Amino acid sequence: MWWLSDPQDLHRVEDRISTLYVEKSHVDRADNAIVLVNKERTVRVPAALIATVLLGPGTRITSGAVRLLADSGTAVCWVGERGVRMYAAGLGASRGAGLLMRQAYLVTRTKERLDVARRMYGKRFPDDDVSTATMQQLRGREGARIKKIYRAHAARAGVTWNRRVYTHGDPFADGDDVNRLLSAGHSCLYGICHAAIVGIGASPALGFVHTGAATSFVLDIADLYKAEYTIPLAFDLAAAGLVEERDIRTAFRDRVADGHLMARIIHDIKDLLLDDADADIDDADALHLWDDVDGHVPGGVNWAIDLADGTDDTTIVGVTGPDTDQPPPPW
Repeated sequence: MWWLSDPQDLHRVEDRISTLYVEKSHVDRADNAIVLVNKERTVRVPAALIATVLLGPGTRITSGAVRLLADSGTAVCWVGERGVRMYAAGLGASRGAGLLMRQAYLVTRTKERLDVARRMYGKRFPDDDVSTATMQQLRGREGARIKKIYRAHAARAGVTWNRRVYTHGDPFADGDDVNRLLSAGHSCLYGICHAAIVGIGASPALGFVHTGAATSFVLDIADLYKAEYTIPLAFDLAAAGLVEERDIRTAFRDRVADGHLMARIIHDIKDLLLDDADADIDDADALHLWDDVDGHVPGGVNWAIDLADGTDDTTIVGVTGPDTDQPPPPW
């Protein structure tokens, strides 16, 4: 079961390979590795070295493989073709709910939520003072910044650029080659961000800028890195005539192979959600019961025992019916 592994025995999420995408393959287990089998080859992958496994169309997986991944703290996600849509996900490496509770606290309070949004934009505008900016001003600055970035990379790569075209639900349906490459690259980035968020115990749904979707926080975090990773990569590939979805997926994989992006994501999430007092938030698995006075009390305890210890025979109430001569029912 997933809680059998001690978090101290596992590779840190930021040190793992970000994602492993699998499609048209059978996934099984051999010792402490998962085995990927298809018509072309068989590949063994140490389970504890992967942050998340993305299972695409045509994939089947055994219960033994799922159990190994869960024990290793590896998230498992069932995704659609090209990794664009996520249909279901298992548990990640985190054992505690401390970071999730902190995130929920911040996102449900207007002042704190705005402060986090400002810090997000501050990471994108390191030379600008956004400490007093409203959300409307922040959105305006971001819109102007992203348009400028698109134009600059189009000029650098010598690629014709009109505007960003995106169709919700089918990002590959419309647009030119650059737009399709951007959509595919962003999807890869979303997968890594989602793995990082789930892996450290935050919620992918509780966004601060984006809201209302199951991946709102994923979109928030991914926006921090698009200008550095996926946008220039899409224009470079378009300039080279590499305009297929697989082209940017493999190029993006090579771009983040050094593992630095995953470490940055983990650091930025904690920097956004935690202050100095929460820096050492407990990530251990703990079973508590909420208490309106003490905050929480231990779980797994029969609290009726304390109640019984404080009573005597005069305070126990029992209700019985009168004796009757009727025969017992036949059943």
